[in-house]
Amino acid sequence: VALAAVMMVVAVMTVDWHSVRPSTIRRMPLPETLVMVVTIAVVVATDNLAYGVIAGVILAMALFARRVAHVISVDRVVADDEESVRYIVRGPLFFGSSNDLVEQFSYAEDPARIVIDLTHAQIWDASTVAALDSVETIFAKHGASVTIEGLDERSVRFHGRLSGNLGS
Repeated sequence: VALAAVMMVVAVMTVDWHSVRPSTIRRMPLPETLVMVVTIAVVVATDNLAYGVIAGVILAMALFARRVAHVISVDRVVADDEESVRYIVRGPLFFGSSNDLVEQFSYAEDPARIVIDLTHAQIWDASTVAALDSVETIFAKHGASVTIEGLDERSVRFHGRLSGNLGS
């Protein structure tokens, strides 16, 4: 009983009560509030703090991946002679952004030489390699050849190991 009382006092003293005021919660970003509410709900429903923390971490990871997935940008630069096009890709390339990447190219409108510049991007996983393979395949169907430039050392090794080996 004494230990339970000590734990209750520690819990009450540990909580930042200002952060759970309705006025504060209204100003907080919705994803952060959602993670807090889900964590608390799982703890209360299961009587298990570990389950609540696991649920909160998984939800926070999913919301983060969703947010980061939509921060890539692709700039299309046509060469002066209009014989080639350079696509400059910026942002994290991983499973969440791979679909967005494939949709960023003007396959039918581009000339026969395409350069994809990944200087400002990094390949994080196999789904990005598969997406780049898809981009190359679609351009090949339109009679264009693709050169990928600007990969850092780790991405070069990763792309070289997986490219063409993932199937469609």
